[in-house]
Amino acid sequence: MTKSELRNKYKKLRQKLTLEDIEEKSLAIANKLLKLNIWQYSFYHVFLSIETQKEVNTDYILNILSGKDKHIVISKSNFSDYSMSHFLLTDNTKLKINAYNIPEPIDGIPISPEQLDVVFIPLLGFDITGNRIGYGKGFYDRFLSKCKPETLKIGLSFFEAEPEKFTSTENDIKLDFCITPSKIYQF
Repeated sequence: MTKSELRNKYKKLRQKLTLEDIEEKSLAIANKLLKLNIWQYSFYHVFLSIETQKEVNTDYILNILSGKDKHIVISKSNFSDYSMSHFLLTDNTKLKINAYNIPEPIDGIPISPEQLDVVFIPLLGFDITGNRIGYGKGFYDRFLSKCKPETLKIGLSFFEAEPEKFTSTENDIKLDFCITPSKIYQF
């Protein structure tokens, strides 16, 4: 399957999920994350879920991080150059839904990608070698290329890995882990 076909496949699978399915699976993913040895770090980047795209609800992960007194970092997307800027999430952070239904900080304390220890990554699908498929604009590949090499890249998926390896390019950045409701994949 081509990347475009895989994107369509996973978008259709997601659309079949009910709100109850999303909450149940998102909670299961957060509980699986607790089994990983990743909680000794300081800076964790979390995507804020796009509800209309039926993404993994990261509220559970935000609660875990907050309970562990971690620095939580969120992003703002720039659709003119497909880049992201990153901000510390604080009690004073004001969020706004952008034109693409992405919740984003209006402003805040800037954080550089080099400061990040762990990045939780939204995706549509992934394969057994850690390749991932997103929405196709390259936001996360650009962002992850600016992180330290040792930054942990953790995908979150409602669905299991594709058994066939995806075709990837030199710009595609692989995952270190992918968490599904029933399994932890390590690459």
